[in-house]
Amino acid sequence: MPAGGDAPPREWGWVLRVLAVVVVFGLVAVSRSRQVDIPFHDPHGKLFTGKILDTAEMLLLFVAVDIVVRWLRDRKSGASLWRTASTRWTPYRIGMIGLALVAYQVVYLSYRNLKSWDVFRAPKDEMLLRWDRDLFFGHSPAVLLHDLLGQDVAARVLTSIYESFSWLVTIALVASLAFTPTVRSAYVFVTSAIWAWIIGVGSYYLIPSLGPFHAAPGEFAGLTRTSIQTTQALYVEQRAHLLTHPQASDAFAQISAFASLHTALTALILLMARYYGLRVVSWLLGLYLIGVMLATVYLGWHFAVDVIAGLVIAWAGVQLGKLTVNGTLRSPDRAASNP
Repeated sequence: MPAGGDAPPREWGWVLRVLAVVVVFGLVAVSRSRQVDIPFHDPHGKLFTGKILDTAEMLLLFVAVDIVVRWLRDRKSGASLWRTASTRWTPYRIGMIGLALVAYQVVYLSYRNLKSWDVFRAPKDEMLLRWDRDLFFGHSPAVLLHDLLGQDVAARVLTSIYESFSWLVTIALVASLAFTPTVRSAYVFVTSAIWAWIIGVGSYYLIPSLGPFHAAPGEFAGLTRTSIQTTQALYVEQRAHLLTHPQASDAFAQISAFASLHTALTALILLMARYYGLRVVSWLLGLYLIGVMLATVYLGWHFAVDVIAGLVIAWAGVQLGKLTVNGTLRSPDRAASNP
């Protein structure tokens, strides 16, 4: 697409497909809201308003880096800083990136509210416990990890890895919006992540659960106390409060185990790094993904089967993202310039 121009009419089809996914999912969330007779909540503005502002601030920083790097690379050919910025960040690109950010956060807000309302369904943790035991020949995978890694240093390290997840997702989202060569390639990441949140909340409703820390607390009693135990206790309290006072303005739950979206989104980011041809980043993300998968089971957030399901969601999210944006499961030629 010419710099500063608008997308040709034939190119708006993929944008409409992305928006259709967002709108339909939003309507599903609205329908569920009416079913449980609870309005949407955005606790302290952290799920929508706050996230948009925080993400926009990081995006501005990344955009500045993108412009400066491109200018330094091209200045020998006489490019000015302003020309570099205006050529790269056209009104079309700015508008489309802003739209992607809002669409993503609409889906995330809907996801978090649907997740909260999942507490009205009976948990099936005992079934998931049995599945884990069957997979590991009668043993608990969490206990096996405790025996292998110990319950002190490993607990501290894996807690840090687990809690860094939110930063990873935000950084990956913003990097895709700021650094990818085209708007369309940026939307592949955003749409894949959108699909992962959608499929993920569907898995919560398919098999409601609280997690092994609640279903088998004795298996985690020996772990060195970190912020994880405090958070787990808080989530259980939030669930009880919502069940007791569903109409309360502060009633909002955050607990669901199946599937592990920590695993799903981390694996999705890894797959997208490979899609963008970032080989070194892919290797680093692979190591991080191993740490996340270990942490989710070791700390009692998820069953081993949740992790497996998370990997499946990552793969499905990427395939649906490519199909929605590109109209094909094949990766486009990176040398080609798509709007």
